[in-house]
This record gives sequence, structure tokens and C-alpha cells, in this order.
Amino acid sequence: MHGTVAAGYEGVREEFATVVAGEREDYAGQLVAYVRGELVVDLWSGPGFSADTLTGVFSCTKGAAYLVVALLVQDGVLEPDQRVSHYWPEFAAEGKQDVTLRELLAHRAGVVGADAGFSLEELADDRLIAARMAGQRPYWRPGAAFGYHAWVIGALTGEVVRRVTGRSIQELFEERVRAPYGLDFYLGLPEELEPRFATTLPMLPTPEQQAEIDAEVTGVESLGGIAFNEHRADAPELWDFPNQRIARAQGQASSGGVASARGLAGMYAAATTGLDGRPPLLKPGTMAEFAQIQSIGYDVVSGTHKAFGLGFSAVGEFYPFLGQGAFGHSGAAGSLALADPRSGLAYGYTRRRYAYPGGAAPENDGLLRACVTAARATR
Repeated sequence: MHGTVAAGYEGVREEFATVVAGEREDYAGQLVAYVRGELVVDLWSGPGFSADTLTGVFSCTKGAAYLVVALLVQDGVLEPDQRVSHYWPEFAAEGKQDVTLRELLAHRAGVVGADAGFSLEELADDRLIAARMAGQRPYWRPGAAFGYHAWVIGALTGEVVRRVTGRSIQELFEERVRAPYGLDFYLGLPEELEPRFATTLPMLPTPEQQAEIDAEVTGVESLGGIAFNEHRADAPELWDFPNQRIARAQGQASSGGVASARGLAGMYAAATTGLDGRPPLLKPGTMAEFAQIQSIGYDVVSGTHKAFGLGFSAVGEFYPFLGQGAFGHSGAAGSLALADPRSGLAYGYTRRRYAYPGGAAPENDGLLRACVTAARATR
């Protein structure tokens, strides 16, 4: 284990050491925390891993996309209660004409995938996804339910952004967020940074875990199968998507981001408390609006309890020790990134091997709890 912690954060280091000791010998991960803009935790472990190693962060990418949308709402360029078809007329097809941007961000639009699915090349291309989804009939009446738009939400919101600004989410993220702060969080990884990228390794479940996986398998033509593109025979495995250069290069705004834990935590610090002497990107009212729960309860795609704000996951629903108004997003392989504005914490965690059962890895509970406890004790 390598890295440093500030005074008062020794308990975080001890918790990370426990995680490392309890994992397989090939475990590799990073943990970073900022509190009120100050770097207080910077830890990493694993063969060939350093603080500068970059990994695919899967749906943590969505947080970057939502931050761009939040900035445009704050600027008055976008209005959450405006119809999506006002900005993007083609989206009105197949009964979607009244879907608002708020409903889209809250995963209530019902267009979680395409009937024919997407190949790797198509899945990496937000513009193509958006064009296909414009003509897609919703899988439920918009607003009647909510379900995780896993592969397509970045493309859908990105097309709204492009129609209004003439720029992609990737371009705006680079100009307004990543470059000004020098963040190691890329929606489109430059080729010269490829040597720093570490491929995601597949899940290695125990026999007991594999039995649970086998028992929970749903049909590839089910709503969940369509949302996760499992009904397309030539599609990449979810865990392998960021390992494809086309995915990293194009930085698909739902799951194509590449980052380090420093980059993940740094983005949320820049957004909420400020970083490197700069004021926060988001005003308190914008933060509160985007963190406010819009959809909560039974997610018809995952079949589990979920809670979403405007795009962002309402993470306090799953980590109740967080303050009210905490927001962020997890990534399929186990990563997690979030902000807890009440404690001033910005948190980022990555790991190389895909964790069971998918989504925020179980160890985040103890790591995040230790960070929050220390942040509150050192006010």
C-alpha cells in the first residue's frame, strides 16, 4: 500500500489496508478524498498500479456528463422542465413528444435501449446512439415508471446539449472542467496517455457467488437485457468495454470515461467546494436541485431499489451516513465517485478487477464511512 493521508485521516488508511489484505493478491485500487478542496487521502495499491494509473470508470462517466448539463442549467441555457423535443425535434417520434429534460435525466423516459441493440462500434458513438434512440418507441409510458438508462443516457442528454450549444458533452467537459483543473478524467483518452491505462480484469466470483449469478440470470430479450445491450450477440461484454481503444478514444458519455481516483474525486471537489484556489463550479441552488430525488423506488430495469436526482445517483439512499443532498455515481467494475456537500467531502475510488456483484464495490461502504467520519471530526 502506498500514498499519504492528512492528520486525522489515519482511520481511512487503516480501512484501506484492511481492504487490501482481504482481497486477492492481484488486487489493484486507488482511493482519494478531498475535504473542502484539500487533498486529505491519496492511497493506492496493487501490482503495476500507481496514483497516476488510469482505468475505465464505466458509469462514473455519467457524473461528468451530468455536471456539464448542470452547468448549462445554471447558465440558463437549458431548462429542466422544457420538453426534450423543443431542443431536439426528432425525439418527438413514437409518443415521446412530451418528455421533459427533467424526466429524461430522472430515467423516466422509457427509452433504455434499441430493439436491435448496438455493436461495439455503434455503442462507442454517442451521435449514432442518439439518432437511433430518437425513433425508438418507449418501453413504458414516459413518466409512468423509471428504469436505469444504462448505455444510452449520456448520448440522449448529449444530443440535447449539442442541439443547444453546437458542442458535444465531451468538448464542454474538456473546456470547462477537465482542462482548467488538470484532472485525470477523460471523455476521450488521448493516444499519448494510453501507456498509463490499465485494462479492466473480469470478475472472478466464488462458487457461492457464481451460484447466485446463475440463479439471477434474466432473458436477454427482457427489459434489463435490452437496457444492458445483452440481446445483441456481437456486442462487447460490459466488463470489457473500456478495454477497447475505440471506447476510450471516443469517450462515450454513459460509460466510456477513463480516470484515476484523483480525477474522480477532483471533479466533485471542483464542482462543490472549489479546487486549486478556484471557486466551486456549481452554486448551492444548482447542487441542491440536481441532488434532489426525482425517482425513487422500484427500478423496472434493474429490478432493485434505486434513487436518482437529476441524472446523478442520490447516494445518501445507499450510504445513509452521508449528509442530505449528497450526489454522485458508481461504475460497474466497482468504482464510486461522489460529493457530500454537508461534510465538504469529495470521494473517488477505482479498482482494476471487476467486483462482485457489479456496481459500487462492497468495500466502498467501509472506505466511504471512514472518510466521512474523519471529515466531520476535523471540521
